[in-house]
Amino acid sequence: MKNNKQCGLFLMFCFLSITSGFSQVLVKRQVTLMGSVFEITLVDRDSSIANQHIDEVISEIDRIENLISEWRPQTQIAEVNRNAGIKPMKVDREVFELTQRAIKYAQNSDGAFDISIVALDKVWLFDGSMTTMPAEEVIKNSVAKVGYKHIRLDSAASTIFLELPGMKIGFGSIGKGYAADRGRQIMKEKGIVAGIVNASGDLSAWGNPPNSDAWKIGVNNPFKPHRMVKVLRFNEMSVATSGSYEKYAEINGKRYAHIINPVTGYPATGLTSVTIYGPSAEIANALSTSIMVLGEREGKKLIQQFPAYHYIFITDQGKVIRQR
Repeated sequence: MKNNKQCGLFLMFCFLSITSGFSQVLVKRQVTLMGSVFEITLVDRDSSIANQHIDEVISEIDRIENLISEWRPQTQIAEVNRNAGIKPMKVDREVFELTQRAIKYAQNSDGAFDISIVALDKVWLFDGSMTTMPAEEVIKNSVAKVGYKHIRLDSAASTIFLELPGMKIGFGSIGKGYAADRGRQIMKEKGIVAGIVNASGDLSAWGNPPNSDAWKIGVNNPFKPHRMVKVLRFNEMSVATSGSYEKYAEINGKRYAHIINPVTGYPATGLTSVTIYGPSAEIANALSTSIMVLGEREGKKLIQQFPAYHYIFITDQGKVIRQR
């Protein structure tokens, strides 16, 4: 599991309008946050008010990044990582509960999802230069500092302790989905009737755009450029896609995804793209990443535990598998 995700989604909507006797405008803005391009779209009374609300969404996402980024040295997660193998670190309840949920996702997927994957040794190259497999011992050693079972939580003290020196945790796999969900939540609390918080393909939407009864999200087919597998029509829903169609290694005719199995250290194989849609972008994030690692058969078993979520898989051979 690695936090580089390809979106595979195409948003389709129109601008402008007059609905139900009052004017509505659709305003969108792009900004780089959490190392990704966020596109925030709001339906509001006028563009000035919409932009003020977009500023509030941006502030919320930046607040989250300043709590959970493993790259910003002042964050609580960076402090947890610096004290791996030394001592537990107290964190805000929000950070504690996000970590708690991440461990639950790891348990549900038998370790296919693991926020400690950031401690992985980089033994695979996905720039086209790798033509032979790394040695088995090298691959095995690459996950020596990885393992969610070594993350110790103390709920009463609100602390996180990483048992292994050199161990690290990071939220690249679900952090953007969590931020998208939070952006939607605070806008709904303010009475904003519709919008989308899109974190490079991990998105949360609500309401409907002007002059339409639903948002439309097209799921791309990586094997057939400019063709869509499906157009999703929805009001309140979240979508996340994990894929390997731009970053992979091909060795002896077999494709190895850039998404690494945290248990074995080997890249995922079998699936090129996994799109999950349902109520929460965070959960859809966790499921899409897990299923890329687990593959089609085990992935279907996993998602059966989440009846509110649906899937579109595309195999390495280009076969499209959709939930009926």
